[in-house]
Amino acid sequence: MATVILLRHARSTANGSGVLAGRSPGVRLDSSGTGQAAALADWLARTPLAEVVTSPLERCQDTIAPLLAERSLPVVVEQDLAEVDYGAWTGRELKDLVKEPLWRVVQQHPSAAVFPEGEGLANVQARAVAAIRAHDARITARYGDHAVWLACSHGDVIKAVLADALGTHLDGFQRIVVDPCSLSVIRYTETRPFVLRVNDRGGDVSDLVPPPPKEGDSSSDAVVGGSTGAAS
Repeated sequence: MATVILLRHARSTANGSGVLAGRSPGVRLDSSGTGQAAALADWLARTPLAEVVTSPLERCQDTIAPLLAERSLPVVVEQDLAEVDYGAWTGRELKDLVKEPLWRVVQQHPSAAVFPEGEGLANVQARAVAAIRAHDARITARYGDHAVWLACSHGDVIKAVLADALGTHLDGFQRIVVDPCSLSVIRYTETRPFVLRVNDRGGDVSDLVPPPPKEGDSSSDAVVGGSTGAAS
């Protein structure tokens, strides 16, 4: 199967504002995020990308814009990679939300958390994982097993996808850190996903294209004794 790079959008005007932006329109990148997005094209310069799939929200569109300005890539807007629908919590200050009984559920038992007039985190994971897997299968069928593609989404959405790939219950997804403009990488196979990177904020990604399999090897088998890593 192909390899997917999960990109969290760059730092936005809502990050650090103390307000839960959710799906509020008009949330763009701040000056730091603009710089992060500009650096993304250089960071991924040596990584061949087949396609870009993105959340429809502006902060994701802004993040991939410099990359798309330099490289002609097919782009698919995917509604199921959009931010969590926080419902009535959208636009509220975090200092007030921490006093809500639901806050503790979100922190300690997120699989049971359903936001008032919004969606549940279990549904977020289900829709996002289904979308990533469907696009991965489509891109693999079109471009082959060595294809690498980019999916730009949001922190909690990416954490939920990573938890699924790691075989971790959703109740443990708060242990995963996904910073703005970080990369996390998954390679799906017939029997299991392999998580190659989590919260990478500047490492060498030129080796993400998988090497041709050796005779008798299975792409879904784990290496006994551990991987030998990339040749230097």
